[in-house]
Amino acid sequence: MDSSSDEIIHQWGSYIRVYKEGRVERFFGTDKVPSSINSADGVSTKDVLIVPETDVSARIFIPTATIDSGHKLPLLIYFHGGGFRTSSLSIPIPACYEDSWAALKWVASHSNRKGPEEWIRDYANFDQVFLAGDSGGANISHDLAARAGIENLNGMKLSGLCLVHPYFGIKDTVDESWIFVSPTTSGLDDFRYNPAADSIRMASLGCTRVLICLAEKDVLRQRGLYYYETLRKSGWGGEVEIAETEGEDHVFHLFNPNCDNAEALLKKLASFINHS
Repeated sequence: MDSSSDEIIHQWGSYIRVYKEGRVERFFGTDKVPSSINSADGVSTKDVLIVPETDVSARIFIPTATIDSGHKLPLLIYFHGGGFRTSSLSIPIPACYEDSWAALKWVASHSNRKGPEEWIRDYANFDQVFLAGDSGGANISHDLAARAGIENLNGMKLSGLCLVHPYFGIKDTVDESWIFVSPTTSGLDDFRYNPAADSIRMASLGCTRVLICLAEKDVLRQRGLYYYETLRKSGWGGEVEIAETEGEDHVFHLFNPNCDNAEALLKKLASFINHS
């Protein structure tokens, strides 16, 4: 047997292992909860295929009571984290950014009430559109908001951006993990890794409000603060605020969703969205 078949070139904790021959083992983030209509928690969900050629898909959530009510709700477009390596995030970069932009444009196609998905077409309030994400998903959400400030989204405007425990580069450090998922990166000059690398793009952020959620014990906390300071100094004319949870670690709300701090975090996000 060729010994190279068992040679590991990358391992990310207990989540993923990559072998030299190209084989990938994922130990987390592969389970999928089925979509459901009229679930016991009062939320209905459905899965939609957005780009068949690249298998870009999304799950839509809506309060069941809203269906057939004629009531319109703020639209939150959320990108989950995973270090660009687990769940449905695509590697190598830039695939995940392009897939996410395609998804955002698909959502925007409904802003004139002519899009293909009835739940978005009939129940989304396009005067209240928000991007959000956690960890690597927060990174992607920022990139989309920056791109939306430069490119047209079928007339759709973004109201705000919510970054939960965001993953970005910081000052003079380029992570080995970033180099792995983005082998052609220019390092600190890569605006996806380090938004400060392109001050014009940063200043053009296509929304008027930003909420940055941090966790006291998170190893990425300083990176969120660095992003905050960079945005404030960029010349962007919107409002940015920080909400920090004491005593908690990275994406704690996903690992312990029923704790008081997770509930408080969700309430903060809801308040940010509903008071636009």
